[in-house]
Amino acid sequence: MAEIAFGSIYREIFPFWEKISDADREYICRNSYGITYPKGRNIHDGSECSGVILVRSGSLRLYIMSEEGKDITLYRLQKGDLCMLSASCVLSAVTFEVFVDAEEDSECCVISGPAFAAVSERNPDVRIFALETAVGRFSDVMWVMQQIMFMSMDKRLAIFLSDEAVRTGSDTIALTHGQIARYMGSAREVVSRMLKYFASEGIVKVSRGGVTILDKKRLRKLTLN
Repeated sequence: MAEIAFGSIYREIFPFWEKISDADREYICRNSYGITYPKGRNIHDGSECSGVILVRSGSLRLYIMSEEGKDITLYRLQKGDLCMLSASCVLSAVTFEVFVDAEEDSECCVISGPAFAAVSERNPDVRIFALETAVGRFSDVMWVMQQIMFMSMDKRLAIFLSDEAVRTGSDTIALTHGQIARYMGSAREVVSRMLKYFASEGIVKVSRGGVTILDKKRLRKLTLN
């Protein structure tokens, strides 16, 4: 992408864009690049500052991983979303390791972490934006933790299926039991048993193509229990 294209993109997403100097705007654009990550590619492994990532198309998954290799999905980023947690040099207060994978082929703009950090040091508006963006995502993280710690498995699965149906605009969730378990931070066997129960109750239909919601009303009722 040319610099002028970056400037046009950033003007739409950064509320501080017109408040910083021409030199800082040029500096950010000069230290940006466009890249397409193939499906399954690890983008950020938590060990270094990968930069500020803007999703132009596709989907990214952010997750944490235990020493035993078990991962828990924190949230996913779609078109127009920003990833600030991959820029540890910008948010020095964030000390835990976050991993980022491309869920599908994803076109992104990446701003160099050190460049964004340098501009944020000179501009309080940029620093406030970075912090507010990160804090906004922590509410998603706390929601995930609340589900894992305090909610029953049937309610968690009902919420997941309902959210996926809304996100994709389809009643068929094209995910395997293993993928659903990974997103939910659970075991595949547990998810399979619960899906079997949902199917026996006529709430969903399970097939090789995924899970199809048959009774939205009853599924919604489970999310409220």
